[in-house]
Amino acid sequence: MTRTPLWTPTHAQIEQARVTDFRNAVNRHHGTALETYDELYDWSVEYPENFWSNVWDYAGIVGDKGQTVLDDAHRFPGAKWFPQAQLNFAENLLAHRSDDETAIYFQGENIVSRELTFGELTAQVSRLSQAMRAMGIVRGDRVAGFMPNVPETVIAMLATASIGAIWSSCSPDFGVKGVVDRFGQIEPKLLFTANGYYYNGKAHESISRVREFAQPIPSIEKIVVVDYIDNQKIPQDWSTYDAFVEGYAATEIEFTRLPFSHPLYVMYSSGTTGVPKSIVHSAGGTLIQHVKEHLLHGDTLTGDRVFYFTTCGWMMWNWLVSALACKAAIALYDGSPFYPDGNVLFDYAQRIGMTCFGTSAKYIDSLNKAGVHPISTHDLSSVRSILSTGSPLSPEGFEYVYTSVKADLRLSSISGGTDIISCFALGCPIKPVYTGELQTRGLGMAVDVFDDNAQPIKNEKGELVCTHPFPSAPIGFWNDADGSRYHSAYFDQYENIWCHGDYVELTERGGMIFYGRSDAVLNPGGVRIGTAEIYRQVEALDEIEESIVIGQNWNNDTRVVLFVKLRDGISLNEQLVNKIKQHIRAETTPRHVPAKVLQVNDIPRTKSGKIVELAVRNVIHNEPIKNKEALANPDALELFKNRDELQS
Repeated sequence: MTRTPLWTPTHAQIEQARVTDFRNAVNRHHGTALETYDELYDWSVEYPENFWSNVWDYAGIVGDKGQTVLDDAHRFPGAKWFPQAQLNFAENLLAHRSDDETAIYFQGENIVSRELTFGELTAQVSRLSQAMRAMGIVRGDRVAGFMPNVPETVIAMLATASIGAIWSSCSPDFGVKGVVDRFGQIEPKLLFTANGYYYNGKAHESISRVREFAQPIPSIEKIVVVDYIDNQKIPQDWSTYDAFVEGYAATEIEFTRLPFSHPLYVMYSSGTTGVPKSIVHSAGGTLIQHVKEHLLHGDTLTGDRVFYFTTCGWMMWNWLVSALACKAAIALYDGSPFYPDGNVLFDYAQRIGMTCFGTSAKYIDSLNKAGVHPISTHDLSSVRSILSTGSPLSPEGFEYVYTSVKADLRLSSISGGTDIISCFALGCPIKPVYTGELQTRGLGMAVDVFDDNAQPIKNEKGELVCTHPFPSAPIGFWNDADGSRYHSAYFDQYENIWCHGDYVELTERGGMIFYGRSDAVLNPGGVRIGTAEIYRQVEALDEIEESIVIGQNWNNDTRVVLFVKLRDGISLNEQLVNKIKQHIRAETTPRHVPAKVLQVNDIPRTKSGKIVELAVRNVIHNEPIKNKEALANPDALELFKNRDELQS
């Protein structure tokens, strides 16, 4: 990787950053003399009680902190954060009540746009929470959302949290089995749905699917429908959203304050290797982790306009909504990011003056391939940062942002996951940006890289681990009374240490490079190769739109097989195969060169856009795929089945 930074903060930017202000507050309070981000990071890991207590105070978290920050710090899992604290998640997100400042911007693919002030948002949450209490929703009940990314989804989540009930959501493009596999586990009492959603220029109705999946989930007592697309009739025993809240005037919200560890969200693993895990996240852990990331890593200011392109089934939606606790506005978008063309999100950014533009690495790569150059077509002067996640952002993606989107901004590739509803590695407003590298490890997160002997390493590839407890670790899995499934998922490999399953490198600068999932690492001839190492080279070629690489068991070894989706009008021939192999060999090693290069017309992905290497690997080995409902395009798997080329 180049040692020349793509972006370096100015002295003024460093001095004005919130993380600098936080560091100065730490020095005043604790008598320390921390001067750099790296010194602050080391201190935050060495003194977690002091660090997280300071985050609580700095963020102005509403609630009773209690006297103790951490009990049973030696137990992971099992550590208890802020065991005496009492708070309410929604109360913190609605602490700002201004009628003059926007809380939510919304734009839909159907060219509908809306805005809600903080005062209007609070009023709507008040009305809905009253209606929910009247129907019998109490603390601990589950409330589910089968919703597009519209303001009512945020309102429903906040009303749920205000009561102390538990929110869980799926995006409305999930099939019936995928929803039953998720909501069926947690037995929701109330379901919110829209009558449909928009995508790629079409309105898709949801009513028929809700009829199907609600039947095998008998716990659902009431279904409330948001009117979003035209001409959709709903069953008589369902309620429209407007009818449900009718008769309730906005009053002071009754926020139920609960322990720090009280459940807030149930999130779901991708489920491509079986029924998805139902991961339970706490209100306090989610809140304090998210405000830390928004304030100190994202440099979010009061009045900022924070956007993330996401569905309501991806944890980035939960992360985005938490920006409200920082007195920032959130920007929602429902629809395809390429309809009618690749400029639509930049049109939105220019219109509302976005300050943070969040998206996926796949979207950035697609913009590059499509030749979209907003740097010459849009006024993005308000945008201070671009965030990217979902998969490792290629070096070409980094270069594209600075040459074709905006030269003067902080590009933060971030990585964590649904498992922790936050990040292990992410951005830093006072450190440079280097090509292909995540800027830093998260404050308060004891992130390290282990070799095969469980020893910490730098400048070498290994397993991403977290060696000490952190507040946003799940409080458990649903229906896992003895905690055995939870322990097996993260703690079987190293005792008392979280093993995340990412294959990474910690650089001498304190940044991180991600090479793919550990369980998808290729192992030809016993040499471990991260899949991202190959993607970075392959997708730099103009002929290739995207690719997926897997290891095939062959002659008592593993051989690398690369599948490529080519740009329109291009076919795979011997000349292109040789070009691909030669480029990979020149830029990496002979071990990285695929034994087979095959063409496909589609690449299977999860609903959140991640390619599914393990599912493809199972297909070519004639092993079962346990949960195709987790995929956005399950039919694509057929393209990999029984390929003659893989039999020789």
